This record gives sequence, C-alpha cells and structure tokens, in this order.
Amino acid sequence: MTTPFDEDLPKPRKPGLFARLRSSFLTGIVVIAPVGLTIWFIWSVAGWVDGFVLPLVPERFKPEPYIGINLRGVGILFFLVFTVLVGWVAKGLMGRSLIRFAESLVRRMPVVRSIYSGVKQIAETVFAQSERSFERACLIEYPRKGIWAIGFVSTEAKGEVAARAGGDDNDLLSIFVPTTPNPTSGFLLYFPRKDVMELDMSVEDAAKLVISAGLVYPNGKDPSKPSK
Repeated sequence: MTTPFDEDLPKPRKPGLFARLRSSFLTGIVVIAPVGLTIWFIWSVAGWVDGFVLPLVPERFKPEPYIGINLRGVGILFFLVFTVLVGWVAKGLMGRSLIRFAESLVRRMPVVRSIYSGVKQIAETVFAQSERSFERACLIEYPRKGIWAIGFVSTEAKGEVAARAGGDDNDLLSIFVPTTPNPTSGFLLYFPRKDVMELDMSVEDAAKLVISAGLVYPNGKDPSKPSK
C-alpha cells in the first residue's frame, strides 16, 4: 500500500557503468585468484625441483631428447622413484647397516653432526610420526582470564614438564594455540585439564575458523542461534 508521501521520496539510483564494472572485476578476482595462485605455486615448485634434480640425472634417462620438448615436473617423478628405492633399500639388513655406518662417520664431524641430528629429528617428527596429530579442538582462557582462544590438544604433558609443573592433582595438557591467519605458527602452552574446554567441532572446522579470523563458522551454522 502506498501513500501520497511515497511519491515524493527519491527513487534509489541505479549503479553506474563504472560501479558495475568494478563489482564484476572484484568478483572475477575472487574467482581467479585462488585458482591462479594454486597453479602458479604448483608450477613454481615443479620448476624448482626440476632445476635441482635433473642436473643429477644422466642424459640417457631424460625424456627431453626423445620427445623433443621440456616437460616440467619430470624431476618430481625422478625424485619420487629415487626416494622409494632408497626407502626400500634402507628397510633391508644391508641398508640399515650402511645407515648406521654412515651415521657413525657423521657423529665424528663436529659441525656436520649438529646439522644432521637437527634435520633428522625434524624429518622423523614430520614424516615418520605422521599418525600423531592434534586430538581435538578446545577453548582456553588466554592470554588472561575472560579472553577465550581456540587451541588444539596435542597430548598429555610428560617427563620433566609433568613432574615439575603438573603434580599428582593437576595433570597438564599440551595445547597449541595457532595465530590468525597463519595457523602453522603459534604458541605451545600447558594447561591443567580442568581449565581446558573441549569443543564438539572437528580439528578441521576449528582450523577454518582460525584461518578466516572468525568469519567462516564451521558448516555455516552457529549453535548459539536457535534453528528456524
């Protein structure tokens, strides 16, 4: 229903040509940017691996002389095959003996042994223990009471940390608190189990919430709002 006063109200102006072009351009950027950056990253990594691996491969094994073109990513295939062969040999008795002999030589080198032991520890932590991951997401009061942060429960505190900081009546959990928007960096904190509020959402959903700075709620649902 309209009134005589409605006729005097100014009608909303339609966006001009420049505004429509700007809106279409921004929409295109949102669509193209993730795909373009992903392709660029894969292309760059493949080129970097090729530049490192292919000079070590004999010419007779390279496919370029036979097909006449330079295929990017061939170095990755050579690297994967070589890694599988090394792992297969290392599992055998002779391979383990060679590894122990090589490590005994490395331990006699003052500088090299420090670098080797550090790299080996990182590699074993990342790859050999891949079954270990964050158990569940949680909320903790950090950096002070009344301020809540999302964290990930990694494991129970052990060893000297549990003995000195925990005690019999105060078992500790190691909590990783990620930063936004880069969840790969953060803080390792130890909290009493009673101060850790576990969440029902999965670790993946909690990571999405951290990366988006709270803009993307898991599954697009907010349990605090009543369902319609």
